Amino acid sequence: MRSLLNSLILIIISFNCCFAQHHQSKPFYKPLIFPEPVSLQVTRGAFVITPSVTLVAPSKNVSLEIEELLKAALKKSGVQSVKSVQEIPKELNHTYIVFGLKDSKLIQQALERSNAVVPDKKEAYAVSGISTGDGELITLAGKDNDGLFYAVQTFIQLTKQESVSNFVIQDYPAMPIRGTIEGFYGKPWSMESRQAHLKFLGSVKANTYVYSPKDDPYARAEWREDYPKETLKELSALVEIAKNNHVNFVYAISPGPTICFSDPADLDALKRKFEELYTIGVKNFYVALDDIEYTQWNCDKDEAHYGESGKKAAGIAQSELLNKLQAILDELDPNMSPLIMVPTEYYDAKESDYKNALIENLDPKIVVQWTGTDVVPPSISNNDAGKAAKAFGRKTLLWDNYPVNDYGQTKGRLLMAPYRYREAGLSKELSGILSNPMNQEMPSRIAVTGVASFAWNDRAYDPDLIWYMAARNLANGDKKATQALLKFFDTQHLAPTFGSQPWQEQAPRLKALLDKVRREIAFGDTASRKKVITELKTYAEEFKNAPAIIRSAVDPVFIEETKPWLEAMELWGESLVLTAEGLQAAMNSNTKAKNLFEKAAAFAERATEIESIPGATRFDGKIKIADGVLDVFINNAPGLITF
Repeated sequence: MRSLLNSLILIIISFNCCFAQHHQSKPFYKPLIFPEPVSLQVTRGAFVITPSVTLVAPSKNVSLEIEELLKAALKKSGVQSVKSVQEIPKELNHTYIVFGLKDSKLIQQALERSNAVVPDKKEAYAVSGISTGDGELITLAGKDNDGLFYAVQTFIQLTKQESVSNFVIQDYPAMPIRGTIEGFYGKPWSMESRQAHLKFLGSVKANTYVYSPKDDPYARAEWREDYPKETLKELSALVEIAKNNHVNFVYAISPGPTICFSDPADLDALKRKFEELYTIGVKNFYVALDDIEYTQWNCDKDEAHYGESGKKAAGIAQSELLNKLQAILDELDPNMSPLIMVPTEYYDAKESDYKNALIENLDPKIVVQWTGTDVVPPSISNNDAGKAAKAFGRKTLLWDNYPVNDYGQTKGRLLMAPYRYREAGLSKELSGILSNPMNQEMPSRIAVTGVASFAWNDRAYDPDLIWYMAARNLANGDKKATQALLKFFDTQHLAPTFGSQPWQEQAPRLKALLDKVRREIAFGDTASRKKVITELKTYAEEFKNAPAIIRSAVDPVFIEETKPWLEAMELWGESLVLTAEGLQAAMNSNTKAKNLFEKAAAFAERATEIESIPGATRFDGKIKIADGVLDVFINNAPGLITF
């Protein structure tokens, strides 16, 4: 099997008229697309996108936004001229791209020419590329407009790759709900970050964003109050951007801390809030009943209506309210998606009086969220999800508390390990997955790319490969920046739980190298010791230089959100370089070794004093870089070689 870099292939934009002839003898490789498609086949044959491209689209049912997205991708890839027609000519003398919905006669003709089929599933698509003599035919076909949008997103990935062959991709998602919930505590995202995040979600084929910032007063503390006109205008803009990127904008309200379940006035307040949001285009609603006191009533009316407070009574009251809200939504718009709710007991799969009362009375079409076997679960198995489905009376929608960093154990950290330890096959047990991201939007994309890829095709999901692809995507394909980002991500690999043990270890790649250094110094001969210390010094220089490379190639927003971590990484890198030099000096019985180790310790001390950006996360604190790995090695290095 070829290496990862040799697998990164697809369409090369070449304007050399001799391209096909010149490349006939070269091998062609299987494209690498994320999320992994259900089916991807390649055949030999030179393929080229010409400087001029003709778009062929049915006159109906193709949105202008999709067409503009396609044109922008072509322009960015180097195409100089794009024109449009409505028929496929018999003879092709340059590149033609046919795009539209599968029920179009034109699309069927194009699919037949490439032996492609659009799967008969929601959000499904097919993308094919074939060389036909002097021209090329690319087909982008969707089962629906969502599928067509995903076909274009796949094509965008193709235009960024570096090899070429004829191909047929046939694809559809495993889970119907895929995306994020902005449900963390602490500083919320700005409207600009939300807009960028919605575009990002569309690019990774995620289809859901839940607006649920804990500090929006009109969604929580002052949920009965109407939104100010200016805020409503900002939310309206988000809804429009979500729509253009085929993301369902879900509005979440959290009335639990103060609601009186039996008071008609509170039901009317919720109805008024939903109607207010519906006027700006919101078609998906959510009621959050998490993190509330549920064994005491908020009003005397509830005790008179439901009796003594308790878990069972809370389950009955909540289900009654939710059923009424579902009926309101059905009347408002019969085509609206079902209501989503997160219960007060959201964190395990055990049956209880609360869950039993809730599920016995809850409308079966209401979607229930669940965070797994714990608030921050180290793993989720098919058996776990099956138990949750039994406990909640339906498949659950997983609220995965990764990479959220709003709890004490995450102080000073970004959580940037690959998304892993969720079992293949969960698509049969869950209705979907929503990631709860960090306060830092762009760094969250590393894990969210994994969540979206797993939810799209859980059986083919490769966490390490998607981790690489997320870095490459963030680096805009720059190879040096990709490697620099992976070194940075490795320093933020630790994933805590609410307990004492993390569910992902810290800096595994760096630790493997440092462990190798220790082993060779302890057990190797002189040559192997020199070799491994030289290897360490080379890595240390790359480590130290990684932040500068990242700053030169990655989006400025990412740089700003990770600023103190990058600063600390540079200092730790300098410390590691000096440590490697100290080990080299000690190998040669050089008295400079002591001074080098002292300088290394001084840089390490400076690095440990760097603080997180005040107020950026729920808990401020000292920045952590590969803690428990890098600091331990640098501290112990002077004792590895004595003379």
